Amino acid sequence: MKRLFDLAVALVAAVFLALPIVLVALAVRLTSPGPALYWSDRVGRNNRTFKMPKFRSMRIGAPPMATHLLQNPDQWLTPIGSFLRKSSLDELPQLWSILKGDMSFVGPRPALFNQHDLIDLRTQAGLEVLLPGLTGWAQVNGRDELRIEEKVRFDIEYMKNKSILFDLKIIWITVLKVVQKNGVSH
Repeated sequence: MKRLFDLAVALVAAVFLALPIVLVALAVRLTSPGPALYWSDRVGRNNRTFKMPKFRSMRIGAPPMATHLLQNPDQWLTPIGSFLRKSSLDELPQLWSILKGDMSFVGPRPALFNQHDLIDLRTQAGLEVLLPGLTGWAQVNGRDELRIEEKVRFDIEYMKNKSILFDLKIIWITVLKVVQKNGVSH
């Protein structure tokens, strides 16, 4: 049921968001050298690595690590990078990952390939069986501000309570947070 929901919503969203996706891609290309998309190595279901697309918000050559771990993340942002992140427009290409089956709309956010502490804690909690999500319970409860242990606690809570209704609640809260630009530090 969840997979059918993901496919149906992703197809409809892709149609309605086609023009904004093209416009954002053009804006990225016109404001900084390099490709419009950045393909990030992420850890998905069963700790399998997959390539997750995002609109590029960082300059070419930025270290492949979580932004909050960078000493001065602002030095790596493209001219429109902060806007893309705060508006969550950088996430639009992940519709591809949802259509492909690497991601769902709701689940734990996919860890970077080198976030071993997060991957290990999730594996110890049995969370690796979940498909990662475009948004998740941890995302709507703190996003960038949460410590890794807190993220995993929210991910466990999601796994225990997952349902279509809970997913719809998380999607609704996500929309509200994105509109209000809550929880994004860069």
